[in-house]
Amino acid sequence: MTINILNTGYEALISGILAAFFAQIIKFIIFTAKSKKINFKIFTTTGGMPSSHSAGVMGLSTTVGIIEGWDSITFAIALGFALITMYDAAGVRRAAGKTAACLNRMMDDFYKHDVQAIGGKLKELLGHTPLEVIMGAIFGILYAYTFHYNFLM
Repeated sequence: MTINILNTGYEALISGILAAFFAQIIKFIIFTAKSKKINFKIFTTTGGMPSSHSAGVMGLSTTVGIIEGWDSITFAIALGFALITMYDAAGVRRAAGKTAACLNRMMDDFYKHDVQAIGGKLKELLGHTPLEVIMGAIFGILYAYTFHYNFLM
């Protein structure tokens, strides 16, 4: 029994998930090349180049566009979802990360570098730069086309 996922919701879902997964792998490779250190926590962190959130939502919405048509309501909904996600990654979450960095510095000064006394540092790498978001989106679009036209045919 074979299951054909071509031109189904399964294809769109799998394409989005795999685009995000492979973006995380690329992020790990870039981090390892730059820092000369292997850090497997990169696979579970937010932030960095490229944005896996952007890759995932653009992979999903691009596949919906390919399947349903670029003028469909379904594509409009998927693209709207993608744009909100990418705006959040570069805007709200990035601002929260900058705020966390500022608070961490203040707590270092106030508690004389014993930040564990207040429960530890806040996570600073939450969002993305606009370039990281754009590169993730481009990767997601390219991945969706490659997945649809090369792997499933």
